Amino acid sequence: MNDASEVFQPLRAQDPPVVAGYCLAARLGAGGMGRVYLSHTQGGRPVAIKVVRPELADDPAFRRRFGREIKAARRVRGAYTAELIDADADGVPPWLATVYVPGPSLTEAVARRGPLPVPAVLWLMAGVAEALQAIHAAGIVHRDLKPSNVLLAADGPRVIDFGISLTSGATSAYTATGASVGTPQFMAPEQASAGEVTPATDVFALGQTAAFAVLGEPLYGDGPSVSVLYRIVHSEPDLSLLPAQLRPLFARCLAADPAERATPAEIIEWCRRHLGRETDPGAGLALWRDVAGPEVTVPAPVPHPTPVHTLPLVAPPQQWPPLPAGPDGRRARRRRNALIVGIMTVSALLVLGLTWAVLDATGLRFRDTSSQAGSGASGRSSGSESGTTSGSGSGSSSGSGAGERSATGTDSGTGEKSDGASDSSRPSSKSSSTASTPPRPIAYPQEWFDEKNSVSLREPVDRKDRKGDIRFVCGQGQCALKSDKSLITLLYSKPGATLDSCRLALKGAESRDLPLAAVAAGSEICVKNPSGDIALLVVQVKSTALPDDGFSFLTADMTVWRAR
Repeated sequence: MNDASEVFQPLRAQDPPVVAGYCLAARLGAGGMGRVYLSHTQGGRPVAIKVVRPELADDPAFRRRFGREIKAARRVRGAYTAELIDADADGVPPWLATVYVPGPSLTEAVARRGPLPVPAVLWLMAGVAEALQAIHAAGIVHRDLKPSNVLLAADGPRVIDFGISLTSGATSAYTATGASVGTPQFMAPEQASAGEVTPATDVFALGQTAAFAVLGEPLYGDGPSVSVLYRIVHSEPDLSLLPAQLRPLFARCLAADPAERATPAEIIEWCRRHLGRETDPGAGLALWRDVAGPEVTVPAPVPHPTPVHTLPLVAPPQQWPPLPAGPDGRRARRRRNALIVGIMTVSALLVLGLTWAVLDATGLRFRDTSSQAGSGASGRSSGSESGTTSGSGSGSSSGSGAGERSATGTDSGTGEKSDGASDSSRPSSKSSSTASTPPRPIAYPQEWFDEKNSVSLREPVDRKDRKGDIRFVCGQGQCALKSDKSLITLLYSKPGATLDSCRLALKGAESRDLPLAAVAAGSEICVKNPSGDIALLVVQVKSTALPDDGFSFLTADMTVWRAR
């Protein structure tokens, strides 16, 4: 993966723009636990954000284990690990952030350049063994060490996903004696048979990972998981496939009895001894950089939205010096008071002039109703504001704009009686308040979504047909929220979304289809229809376990902010 376009994939419509305050810059990939994205800290340091899959997030036991693993992983500090820097096991969905490692995985490097030379394999084993030392010192057993969890940076390997793999049921392999967590081709015998997992289990996986680097394929072969696990448990590895100088070390790492396996410290010493002069400064790094390949340019941080702050029109009052007593002081006070009055008058005129200019520029300038009192059609055609009917109920179209008086003494469109007098302040104050007052949130608790109804952002909200803004659709093993015209996006931030958070999330949204696989109880969904109305859905219950049974549904508390 030499090309940045292969490493950093653009975000898709279903990807969140922000996760817990981290603005996402690109996709990095996906694994058994969830999707991985590139982001940056506030200081600009690249980080990898992993967002947990919804089916795992729905499991309370997962969240408890995930929280424990996060606490343990925070203690890991090692030169050959990708440090965990932030996480939230209680997020919706859960997520974690680690230092971003610029380099391909061992799987990608072997696929691109073929098997590694012996010196590079020794460097690999020494670096990964040192990473295991740091991980085991924190009380963690990795349990899923494999080529895709070893990244090749320019200065050596980095081990990722330590400890977290315990919680990921997607990589579980089930045997006749129980369930084991890990990837079948790289499991230890005791792990494959659901036995006790210890630090020695990671050493066996290190041997298999290094063998993959040498051979370009798993040591125990491919095929159905059951067949691979049987070979691991019941047969000896074929070390004749490996270079002769490496066989003694691999025999220690791949011993069937965990007690007979080499320790990470012994592996490091063995590799250093057999590397010899290639451990001199510069020699090994040059070799390693050739294996890792050229670095790609990391995309720049996505700027955070920043509020616009306005400066005060008038500076704060200054502290005046004390005045002398007596006649001189009285004269000075009169002069100072006159000066203050003058300053205040000039400031008021400046503010008034600026306000008038703004209103004039935005089309909100106060209209002179005295010139219009004689005829609503004066200066404009009667059809220019058609569609506004008078409150008399006659059904005839009025020449007046909405909010102006009709000839019957009723406010057009409002039904309120007027006294027939010209009132220039009413339309201007209405326009001004409309421009400055934010939309009022309207709550609709426990909205029901199924395949027979729909929900509209305008009244009536509950519809017994399928013509509303949001429809619930199931088919082909999955359910989704769909709309013909409205944009729909899932928020990945902490709970408590607002109108502003929805506006930000919807700014780059393009999808009108939201698959519910990524949605759990507590998930927040933002919707915007073409009229500008915005809705926030907070999911309460999701029942989509059997999407094709005709009984799936979703309930959500809905808040609507309607455009004026």
